[in-house]
Amino acid sequence: MAASHKVLISDKLSEAGLALLKASSDIELDYQPGLGKDIAALKVAIADAEGLVIRSGTTVTKEILEAAKRLRVIGRAGIGVDNVDVAEASRRGVIVMNTPGGNVVTTAEHAISLMCALARSIPQATASMKAGKWEKSKFMGAELTHKTLGVIGAGNIGKIVIDRAQGLKMQVIAFDPFLTDELAEKLQIERVDLDALFARADFITIHTPLTEKTRYLVNKAAFAKMKKGVFLVNAARGGIVNETDLVEALGSGIVAGVALDVFEEEPPSPEHPLLKSEKVICTPHLGAATAEAQENVALEVAEQFVDFFRDSTVRNAVNFPSLTGKLREVLAPFQVLAEKLGHLHGQLAQEAPKEIIIEYHGDITDYSLATLTSMIVYGLLQPMSEPETVNPVNAISMAKERGIGIVESKIREAGDYANLISVTAIFPKGKRLRMAGTVFGKSVLKLVSFDDVFLEAPLEGTSLVIYNQDRPGVIGKVGTLLGEHAINISGMQLGARKDGQAISFYAVERDIDDAVLESLRKIPGLLSVQKVSFTKTAAQ
Repeated sequence: MAASHKVLISDKLSEAGLALLKASSDIELDYQPGLGKDIAALKVAIADAEGLVIRSGTTVTKEILEAAKRLRVIGRAGIGVDNVDVAEASRRGVIVMNTPGGNVVTTAEHAISLMCALARSIPQATASMKAGKWEKSKFMGAELTHKTLGVIGAGNIGKIVIDRAQGLKMQVIAFDPFLTDELAEKLQIERVDLDALFARADFITIHTPLTEKTRYLVNKAAFAKMKKGVFLVNAARGGIVNETDLVEALGSGIVAGVALDVFEEEPPSPEHPLLKSEKVICTPHLGAATAEAQENVALEVAEQFVDFFRDSTVRNAVNFPSLTGKLREVLAPFQVLAEKLGHLHGQLAQEAPKEIIIEYHGDITDYSLATLTSMIVYGLLQPMSEPETVNPVNAISMAKERGIGIVESKIREAGDYANLISVTAIFPKGKRLRMAGTVFGKSVLKLVSFDDVFLEAPLEGTSLVIYNQDRPGVIGKVGTLLGEHAINISGMQLGARKDGQAISFYAVERDIDDAVLESLRKIPGLLSVQKVSFTKTAAQ
């Protein structure tokens, strides 16, 4: 009997992945490696396909999606989905999956390999010998045993690096905003803040995503806090390390050597000063480039497709399936609200919460609210996670992996609002932050309670969240300083707490740079100033 679901593969895939797809009675396989380079032919082939499997050779644009009249799912054999128009796919109801687990071991092993090679100057010594030299005294190395390794980012890859480093008898300390004390204890490492990591580490390795918060995380100020003679490894993302500042740190001797698998611009210019330095070893973004990793991602995407076409199971989706019918009509605006409440928590959090308490009030409690909980957790994790690795589908399991508990309850009585979503984050030392929001009419989202203060603040654009001493004149100084920088305040909400502090939300009409934020923090009476931004959400 003919299979009912055509799956097009437009890039080369390992034989193991192909065999798994061919063995499925639910899939009719159309394997055309290299087709992604021929847009016209791809549009013809994809017209009646329900599934598309790609690697980096195929770019799925709006034009391609318009030609894919029956397409239900796209599978990327790899982590990155930069070559897929995810927003357009979501709009068309096409699920986009990736394979985030297929190459984590390979990437971690590459980081460890770079660290070992860096410590013993292996590439430099090899080049010297091949040039006919025998410079034994020139390449005096450093032992790894008993050295302190600072791991920035303790996610899937970072955990493997930690395990391998412990096998080398290194003392491991780690910084990750979502690393809890409980998880650190389980990993048998010490959780530290970033400044302590910089000050104590003999070797530093980076395993964090590139986000607004991590761009240039390792910069001139960071290098100034490091031990003289530190070794640095970056096999994560270009842009986390400021390359100009790194060149200066190498010249001053603060950094004794650096190993790079990634650069801000890839490929870097042959004249790049880091490529000219004898203290630098580098590879051309080879973190996931092993035969095993390529087979792993092929098997992973094949398994996901088999499950999807057999029983509609969705795993590792980077977008969120559309709601339909009555459920969509009722819950769609609350999905957006849920993600924004979580995103606000995630932007304000200085460390990982140990627990998230979610309360649903009102008429929405008549429905299944699992998707809303996923959106809250997704929004919370998103600011410090790679967009390709956290999504509404895997957010709950990712939170649990990081030791974050989730408590959900439904309360039929709504109180002052027809419907209300309350999210409370409880942090390891007992501090908690509670906020609640609602939907007015059909689509107007408002934050109506923040840290026990009642207000009505918009959940859109850019806002300043300010804690200040509740005394005359403080608010005026904020407005004056913003005015001096031509930053218009489009709305302001404020309220006083019982402890003598006040909370203010300033909605502003343009972005605020770090220099302005630092100037605001110097105003007497301001206790904290944080910027939060809301862009289009996954649920919109």
